[in-house]
Amino acid sequence: MKEGKVLLIDSAHPVLQEELEKMGFFCDYFPEADKNEIIRIAGDYVGFVIRSKIALDGNILPKATQLKFIARVGAGMENIDVDLAEKLGIQCFNAPEGNRDAVAEQAIGMLLSLFNHLIRVDDEVRNGIWIRDGNRGIEIKGRTIAIIGYGNTGGAFAKKLSGFEANVIAYDKYKTGFSDSNVREVEMDEIFETADVLSFHVPLTKETNYLFNSEYVAKFKKPIYVINTSRGKVLNTPDLVSSLESGKVLGACLDVLEYEKFSFEAIQSDQLPDAFRKLIKMKNVLLSPHIAGWTHESHYKLGKVLADKIRLAFVK
Repeated sequence: MKEGKVLLIDSAHPVLQEELEKMGFFCDYFPEADKNEIIRIAGDYVGFVIRSKIALDGNILPKATQLKFIARVGAGMENIDVDLAEKLGIQCFNAPEGNRDAVAEQAIGMLLSLFNHLIRVDDEVRNGIWIRDGNRGIEIKGRTIAIIGYGNTGGAFAKKLSGFEANVIAYDKYKTGFSDSNVREVEMDEIFETADVLSFHVPLTKETNYLFNSEYVAKFKKPIYVINTSRGKVLNTPDLVSSLESGKVLGACLDVLEYEKFSFEAIQSDQLPDAFRKLIKMKNVLLSPHIAGWTHESHYKLGKVLADKIRLAFVK
């Protein structure tokens, strides 16, 4: 590719810009630019770097007449019209390799915290309350942990679980033949029959939107614990709340919520329904603000992975 300009629509670790400039690209970063401004200048750039600030769709992509690549600083691609980009000859890169370990570690950390009541007991001890028998935990060892979606984060989660002596199984509609020492590939029927813990590691698509709902939960033979570090709208929140109330779901670890703003930077505080208000009062629910893939290490790795992919594609 001839030298050209790259627009950083969102922030990224400095390593990405440094590596792009070493490749001969000129980088602009306009953090205050809104969608209309980006549409106006889109034709000047051969590359876009984005997280989740805006949607790169039919309003923008046709205006980006020189665009050769889009680099998504993260794993999910739901804010990019990938089909349209490909039709326009634009390559799309993401970096699930960069934050898979961070997501996997947080999923395990949240599960351990939930199983051992760590948030509750910390608060109790700080307030002079000393309850031992009422705070007995349960162990991961011997539990059947089912992973839905066996890509980068699903695989990393299974690997991190390998020392806990759990029975780790996984289902992926689009991937087969991945059984190894960390995981056993199964069909959904076995997950419905045997799972104690269900962990979602899928992208948000038309197929996975509200994948978890009351009908889905009813198929499980046993009450389950649920982990979601993928996207909020994979779970139907009212159905999750009703399942928690009925005991069909014993507890939940949620790093993502369906009520996040498009950018994932905040909650839509003016649009929170009763289901969310119930959820945040439940002691068997652990919440975090979409930070599972947001470690200091992953910040660097996301940028470096993207730089390596762009170099491989365009630098001869």
